Amino acid sequence: MPGIDECLIEVMRLPGARGAAVVDWTSGLALGTIGESPNGDHEATAAETAEVARMAAEQPVFAQAALSSGPPAPAVEDVIVTTAPGYHILRFVETAFDSSVFLHLWLDRAEGNLALARIRLGEIVDRLVLA
Repeated sequence: MPGIDECLIEVMRLPGARGAAVVDWTSGLALGTIGESPNGDHEATAAETAEVARMAAEQPVFAQAALSSGPPAPAVEDVIVTTAPGYHILRFVETAFDSSVFLHLWLDRAEGNLALARIRLGEIVDRLVLA
């Protein structure tokens, strides 16, 4: 079971990956970072993306999806923000405890593959161990 550093290294192997971070969306703190940051400051980026993650995760309209029958699932799996030069994918991490952690990937639009990145991020966070 890989930890934060190993997962971040694996994320950076995705085509077009520019930078990544594991962030606590409650505090806005980066638990680990790698590569570039869109604004040149990983801590500022973590705080800014935490605001987006918190807004999505706490909205009742998105929580309705979790009320369906079947096994419990997170209300929000991921958030994708598209910009002219790239994509920002915020993938929420499920844990045994009350988790407020997500993986942020900054993906170059010309070199990356959004569908592949989304699938691979799901696989990576499923194996992520937070201690």
